[in-house]
Amino acid sequence: MIPDPHTEHGVEDLCPEGTELYERALGSGHVSPQDAKGAPCLLDLGLLHPALDDAGRLEPVPPDVALTRLLRGARARITEEWRLEQRLVELFEPLMNVQVPARAATDSPALRLLSGTRRINQAIGESMTEARQEVLCVQPHAGLVGDRGAQARPAAFERDQAFLDRGGRIRTLYQNTLRHVPNVFAYAEMLKGDNVARGLDEVPDRLIVIDRTVAFLPAKDDGSLALEVRHPALIDYLVTAFDRLWRLATPMFPKAELRPTVNGVTPRQQAIAALLVDGHTDAVIAQRLGMNIRTARVHIAKLAATLGSESRAQLGYLIARSGILDTAESAP
Repeated sequence: MIPDPHTEHGVEDLCPEGTELYERALGSGHVSPQDAKGAPCLLDLGLLHPALDDAGRLEPVPPDVALTRLLRGARARITEEWRLEQRLVELFEPLMNVQVPARAATDSPALRLLSGTRRINQAIGESMTEARQEVLCVQPHAGLVGDRGAQARPAAFERDQAFLDRGGRIRTLYQNTLRHVPNVFAYAEMLKGDNVARGLDEVPDRLIVIDRTVAFLPAKDDGSLALEVRHPALIDYLVTAFDRLWRLATPMFPKAELRPTVNGVTPRQQAIAALLVDGHTDAVIAQRLGMNIRTARVHIAKLAATLGSESRAQLGYLIARSGILDTAESAP
């Protein structure tokens, strides 16, 4: 059985495993590297270190030494924050005398364009810090896999878990193709709290709605621009659209529910069949269902073999005659 991955945390949130091992190390004077595998945080946080005379033995840093070092770091961060505050005051105080048009004089504009991944994540993080009730998310395939997804996960986990710890709930709509991506399920399982996910064959672009007061939408395909929305009418529209998609979606987490195969045709092939009947190309089908074109063509070939089709035109006819689309439309 593979052990659960150790969640990264700060020293102020020392995990039970780390606390127990640190106490044991203080009592005996050392522990082995094998013992530390269950609590790698102690090495990361500098509470254990290899012995000078024996690299196979880990010795604890005395608590008074560790506390002094940590307090020194905390004071340094407080000092830096104070210096930043002073610099911001010096920068903006003269600008407060500038006459601002009434149209621009607002702390929370209804629409704001955010540029750059850092600024976007900062704005989302600030809104999540204030949130207490509900976060609604739409997560298509793009942006959750590859380097972009790997870079986003650590920051997203910290703010999502903090929100769940405050008693909030998270509802996420994924594309059904993400059912087979291990990172998606690993992330969901790491979060502790009221976190539920459902899947659809097709979803709109990424969306985050926080406490039904602010929403974030992509404003550029590469994720470098985002639109922050605070207009109540637009928020209501986005929430209504999400709720309707949510009712059509199939549960993914914490308990997965799969649509049944019908006459040898899988749910994925049913989704492809619907797009084939509408006349879409392989490239468009792949893009809309969140898969690469090679995978889409493999599914199309299997669908044709299942229905006994010998041509693209015949495949459309056989799809319509098979009734599989009627079954797919009636599925929950």
